[in-house]
Amino acid sequence: MSIVSTKKLTSKQKLWLAAIKIPVYSVSIIPIIVGSSAAFENISTFNFRIFTTFLISSILIIAWINVSNDIFDADTGIDKNKAHSIVNLTKNKSLIFWLSNIFLILGIVGIILISWWQKDLTVLCIVTVCCILGYSYQGPPFRLGYKGLGEIICFITFGPMAVSASYYSQVQHFSIISLASGILIGISTSIILFCSHFHQIEDDFSAGKRSPIVFLGTELGSIVLTIITVLLMFLVLLFPILKILSFWTFLSLLSFPIAYQLVCHVLKYHNQASNVKNSKFIAIKFHFFNGILLSVSLILSKLV
Repeated sequence: MSIVSTKKLTSKQKLWLAAIKIPVYSVSIIPIIVGSSAAFENISTFNFRIFTTFLISSILIIAWINVSNDIFDADTGIDKNKAHSIVNLTKNKSLIFWLSNIFLILGIVGIILISWWQKDLTVLCIVTVCCILGYSYQGPPFRLGYKGLGEIICFITFGPMAVSASYYSQVQHFSIISLASGILIGISTSIILFCSHFHQIEDDFSAGKRSPIVFLGTELGSIVLTIITVLLMFLVLLFPILKILSFWTFLSLLSFPIAYQLVCHVLKYHNQASNVKNSKFIAIKFHFFNGILLSVSLILSKLV
């Protein structure tokens, strides 16, 4: 009897770990690190109080997005077969709704603090627009993610806008360096979302969600993923050549083996849901290391 209970507990713990989506929080952490590193490259100073406040706020906001998305997906029925949906696990959608709102409020309070310290509303305005776009992804009546626009929203919010907001929070002006860095991070973030569609194409189709993979099919989708990944690596080469970013940016090429692993994995298993679902985690790994290497390159361009 105790053995069965232990197995059940272990299984539920795994579902909760999947529901919390800890690896996904790298999409909130990396833009802040990259933007702050770009600011350091520009002025050689670093405001740790603003950085930590922005980092915590970003984590809280992504928690709001993740939790609220489970609520919105429960409304459409797209998550009916998703055992690790927070709504399915708790059976209490109202509680999860208010919890998600608390995350959002606390995250915005942190951004308000930054704006108050700076006597400047720019960062608050950027983050507010990001939150509106984040809501439009799954929230009614927009549900733009159901119309295949999720990757574009991810690119804008977690790329140029998030990186530029982090950069501005340190130096209170904008730069081509933060924009170029944001483009690189935005593409790698969109790759994560793109990969998450392969294994759930049937559920997406039945719920009327026109994700890119529903529109393209898994085979063509795997080819598009290859093209996007090659484009990202090309930009890593191009930006230093054009002197938009320093030659230290070539360090980001060290993430190429992970990119290669991702592309090969999806090309091989694109139509095998049980195997291709791991591609999202490979994409997260690529996003994380690519972002960290970009941050290191920005810091080294000032120190060396």
